[in-house]
Parts: sequence; C-alpha cells; structure tokens
Amino acid sequence: MTKIPSPPAGSGAAGRRLWRSITANYTLSEVEDVLLRQAVRVADHLDDLDVALAADGVLIPGRDGDRKVHPALAEARQQRLVLARLLSALRLPAEESSARLQHRGIRGVYSTSGIVS
Repeated sequence: MTKIPSPPAGSGAAGRRLWRSITANYTLSEVEDVLLRQAVRVADHLDDLDVALAADGVLIPGRDGDRKVHPALAEARQQRLVLARLLSALRLPAEESSARLQHRGIRGVYSTSGIVS
C-alpha cells in the first residue's frame, strides 16, 4: 500500500480534503503535483471567502448608504473558475464510468496570421 503524501503545510480543511481525495487515488507527476498544490490553495481561499460572505452577507452597505454586492462574491466566482481550470488541467478520469471523458488541451493564444492590416 502506497503512503498518501501529506498536504501542503498550512492547508485548510477544504484543501486537505481535496488533497487526500486525489492523492489517495492517483500518483501524480511533478507538474500535476504543482497544479494540485495550487488547487489546494484556491480551495482554501474559497472557504475563507465563504466565511466572509456568511458573516457580512451578500449585500453590504455602500459609501452612500445604499446596498452593494459584497466584493468577496465576485472574487469567489473568479476563484471557482481558477479551481475548475486547475482540476481540469490535471486530467483526472471522471469518477462515474458512464461519464464521457473529454481530452482537451488548454486553449492557447489565437493566431493573427489571417488578419490583414
């Protein structure tokens, strides 16, 4: 039985759960390890943002006394996108065998060769 590597130092509960769920089932390359470590950090950031939103609410007082959307809400949305991209880059197989695997590369830059000035 292979020993599960310890999660990165300073990982929070969400990060540790993510780390264990992946490292218990897969052996990662160095590049995949870096991606997973970043995903662990993002998962922990999302937990922190959720705590702020739970404490303050989604709407907070604005400068003029009106209500405005909490900035943590937009940041959480961005962090979820980052987490999804990091996990997608790991290219782990889907847990359900009936799920269709899609092997796509990360989208690169668009070519400008067809543009005429």
